[in-house]
Amino acid sequence: MATAENDDLMAYCLDVAQRARRAAGELTQVTGAQKQQWLRRSAQLLQERSLALTEANHLDIKAAPDFGLSDAQVDRLRLTPERIEAIARALREIALLPDPVGEVISSSVRPNGMDVQKVRVPLGVIFFIYESRPNVTADAAALCVKSGNAVILRGGKEAAHSSGAIAQIMAEAAAEAGLPADAIQLVATANRKAVGHFLNMPEYIDVAIPRGGEGLIRHVTDEAKMPVIKHFAGNCHVYLDRSADPELALRLVVNAKTQRMGVCNAAESLVVHADAAGALLPAVGRALVEKGVELRACPRAKKLLPKAVDATDDDFGAEYLGPIISIKLVDSLDEAIEHINRYSSKHTEAIVTRDYNAAREFATRIDSSAVMINASTRLNDGGEFGLGAEIGISTDKLHARGPCGLNELTSYKYICYGSGQLRE
Repeated sequence: MATAENDDLMAYCLDVAQRARRAAGELTQVTGAQKQQWLRRSAQLLQERSLALTEANHLDIKAAPDFGLSDAQVDRLRLTPERIEAIARALREIALLPDPVGEVISSSVRPNGMDVQKVRVPLGVIFFIYESRPNVTADAAALCVKSGNAVILRGGKEAAHSSGAIAQIMAEAAAEAGLPADAIQLVATANRKAVGHFLNMPEYIDVAIPRGGEGLIRHVTDEAKMPVIKHFAGNCHVYLDRSADPELALRLVVNAKTQRMGVCNAAESLVVHADAAGALLPAVGRALVEKGVELRACPRAKKLLPKAVDATDDDFGAEYLGPIISIKLVDSLDEAIEHINRYSSKHTEAIVTRDYNAAREFATRIDSSAVMINASTRLNDGGEFGLGAEIGISTDKLHARGPCGLNELTSYKYICYGSGQLRE
């Protein structure tokens, strides 16, 4: 019986993948105007059906304790009218962005008269796996299809009702706009073995993108037979330089850490120049404690923070996704950079400084996907960077790094226009 069930599951996954491959071919004939129509209609329907979406989301919230979700995870799962409005707004912003498909990235005419063009093209079929964030269903579908890709969506069971309602709305709008029916497919089974089947279909799926906890991402990376766009963790740092403005330092650290704690671009580590620690750290520490944040500090920092506990080496490399922050005092910019590069997950690092040269050196030597100068780590985001939305933030260097928007979901090919040129 188990073998028969697995065969059925394999057949289902194969059918989904094959239909996605056909849809990817059909998308090459879809115009930019059709994709704009689809996105705008999707946004309209999401707003019109806000009550139905929140009712579906309530079913997921009600079941959250059965899945053992933390408060931060429940917050990421929750859909409110304001968040639904934000989803619709993101879709409209994506609709307004230039269609990347067919863009001529560069061109040159060779001495023999041949015109060589480097042209942006879709990746093909994307398998997107994500956890507990129903808004990601809309973002991922919008970005993938706008960039000419068919997408197979595998959301977490924790958000099954919410994701299903959003996907249904976007599929309805796709049919109205004349997009291929299988360009957006939401995996209809909660069986975890389905993920393994899809990850072993490189002949149909061009790239896998996992978005969620480190365990999920490592599982996908280990299993996938196709390239993976990913980041494992978000241990983001804020460094307060010796010339940091105290008021700006306070506001920026509090925002980076507490504006929303359960996300990958929230600050988890605070590094402070010892020359400025006396002026900066007590006020910053008090503000964080008032927000309910536990301070885990090195011995030198702890002397300035009566509410702090001892930090371990593991604390400096941790992604807490909650109300804890590690704190380290350093004696120089060099030591700050060395500490951050050692413990960073290569996601986002920020410096607060009034010294231009220190800012430039920090930006040059820090090896992360984004460096923020006098700005919060929370701003490393596709929407904030003008991408409309993002399908994830990659800490890889190939082929995409940082927030992955439309352009990052494309590749390129060379198209050469000749008039009979031959190789001599």
